Amino acid sequence: MKISTLLIDLDDTVYPPTAEVWQLVMKRMYIYMRDYLGIPEDEIPAMRDRLFNRYGTTLRGLQIERGIDAKAYLDYVHDVDLSAILSPDAELRTALERIELPKIIFTNACESHAHNVLGLMELESCFNGIIDVVAVQPYCKPEPEAYQIALKLAGSPDPREVLMVDDRLENLAAAASLGMHTVLVSPLPQDGFRTIPRLALLPDLLGA
Repeated sequence: MKISTLLIDLDDTVYPPTAEVWQLVMKRMYIYMRDYLGIPEDEIPAMRDRLFNRYGTTLRGLQIERGIDAKAYLDYVHDVDLSAILSPDAELRTALERIELPKIIFTNACESHAHNVLGLMELESCFNGIIDVVAVQPYCKPEPEAYQIALKLAGSPDPREVLMVDDRLENLAAAASLGMHTVLVSPLPQDGFRTIPRLALLPDLLGA
């Protein structure tokens, strides 16, 4: 396959799910929904799951159903200290440096969170840019419009020469529908998807 550009997800892709970053962010989501939106605490888990599954992100759902301010929400839920969870990853840095192609983070989180994660892991210089959820508003992965905006922001490469790397099947399915190549980062292989257990193995898959 001919690849000219890589779009790489951030959370649970650059670092493993076992890092439990998402759990910290989730706690902040619950607090925001309780304290700022007045949603009863016992209703929040089910509501968050419904919003996530219907709209792709809790943010998108709360924007549509509650009219929240995206920046205020993102700043709040990502205001977490990850220094005890994430640390420099020399193996991944070396692996990414082997891939001599533009590599861009494409995330449903915000840019400040991406900088925080990449900074703690000492990986910022490995990427050519960050496309966050604000940049593709009002859309988000897995909405096709989010990918179309991301492609423009990435310099309008031919989708058939773009590789999307993500840990979520629905995000990869949407990318594939637009003609992109896909790689799933998961400990368990899935039918129909090239799969690697961790991002550091991507160069081997690409022959880099």
